[in-house]
Amino acid sequence: MSEWTGERVLVTGGASFIGSHLVEDLVAAGADVRVADDFSSGEKVNLESVRDDVEIVSGNLKHWEFADEATKDVDTVFHLAADHGGRGYISSYPANCATNMALDNIVFETAALNGVDRITFASSACTYPTDIQQERRRLSEDMVSFDERGGAYADEVYGWAKLMGERSLQAYHEQYGIDASSVRIFTAYGPRENETHAIVALMAKAYAEQDPFRIWGDGEQTRNFTYVRDITRALRLASENITDATPVNAGISRYVTINEAAQAIFERLNWEPSEIEYMTDKPVGVRHRAADTTRAEELLGWEPQYTLEEGIENTLDWYVNNRDKAYVQENLETLLHER
Repeated sequence: MSEWTGERVLVTGGASFIGSHLVEDLVAAGADVRVADDFSSGEKVNLESVRDDVEIVSGNLKHWEFADEATKDVDTVFHLAADHGGRGYISSYPANCATNMALDNIVFETAALNGVDRITFASSACTYPTDIQQERRRLSEDMVSFDERGGAYADEVYGWAKLMGERSLQAYHEQYGIDASSVRIFTAYGPRENETHAIVALMAKAYAEQDPFRIWGDGEQTRNFTYVRDITRALRLASENITDATPVNAGISRYVTINEAAQAIFERLNWEPSEIEYMTDKPVGVRHRAADTTRAEELLGWEPQYTLEEGIENTLDWYVNNRDKAYVQENLETLLHER
């Protein structure tokens, strides 16, 4: 019998890209799942395979009454709801991203008042200081500190909001005794992700046969693209194994350049542009990002199971099967910039 059998679980943002995969995993493990989502970026179609097995409540978790209703009669909360998007989105909409600070605290407060046993928070690699990501240096959790002067220097408003979410959750653990964990998600990708994020943006451009093919920056910036099923496994394991709000990384340790990722997509689609245009005036974020996964291995027994090649194959197959080529060609710019 699974640890999740009969567990009453709330997944906020459960109709989202990552959230919907987590919901599927929890249902398969025997949990009794409720999804709370405002459907601003999540979609009901993402929950199609488990629609008859979950309760779906629709509303804005920044509204106290709705958050109170959503967190009633649950044992565990996975808090994934957030206003976010890819680099273009978080650079263009900092005020939207700042609202996550209110959202997180309302979810934590209502969960605490309703007697929830444990909360797992979907944090981000954007919590890490930006100045240490200009060279190849794997990021470990202790590179962020709430106890040292100058111990935090997050990536844009979105990163600061996620960092404050971690600190708030720690405070709720200290004051209410709630079991708490935070998972710092590194550049997740996979089926159901939208085109504002790097891998799916590259797929959309290649599928639309954009030529010259546009890459933001010089393409040599690196990310550690982490497949969604590895992310959802880390979230479940953190909830099972961490109680004191210790943050843990969920990412791969391999540095993958945007050029490499694009090339893998071209090969899979059996198409190549005649020219690549590097758009060096576009926001690209930090130069290099990869995760030190030592803590995840030690505390969770977690390490990534999917290679980049397997993940791209799965994601591209989903994308081509679910997106009309003419529609993507016609609406490419809108898809790349709206969450």
